[in-house]
Amino acid sequence: MPTTHSDHSDDHTVRLTVNGEERRLSVAPSTPLLYVLRNDLSLNGPKFGCGLGECGACMVLVDGRAARACVLPTKAVAGLTVTTLEGLADGNHLDPVQQAFIDEQAAQCGYCLNGMIMTVRSLLNENPTPTHEQLVAALDHNLCRCGTHVEILAAACRAAGLKGESS
Repeated sequence: MPTTHSDHSDDHTVRLTVNGEERRLSVAPSTPLLYVLRNDLSLNGPKFGCGLGECGACMVLVDGRAARACVLPTKAVAGLTVTTLEGLADGNHLDPVQQAFIDEQAAQCGYCLNGMIMTVRSLLNENPTPTHEQLVAALDHNLCRCGTHVEILAAACRAAGLKGESS
């Protein structure tokens, strides 16, 4: 991954709020947000998966809505609020979605979990009482190569307050 700092004249100062903290970053405007989060801010929740916005491993919330950070230029989030997996918890209290994934043991390798958790949190931000079908549809655009789909869906249902509907 290329560095986001350079001495070129196309540098640009971008202001954004990441996990509740205002940040001023000197980056090329087209630098993918994922590179800034991981390389400049040392936030490792969002993962580099496909680099094409297809797998969901890089998912973050931008003003509460899911966004794929690998294809999102940093200039597109200037002035907006970005939340990563690290920013979901409130101090020592995990976000209910994070806790649901722990309770349901919805991880095997864990690489996809960032995208799965952020997708569920985004859906619950928009619709606090989604149906089972809405959860399935939201998660349909995230890839898990380990095959923990059943556990992931159970965790999503738990986070949404749906009981006994994970299968």
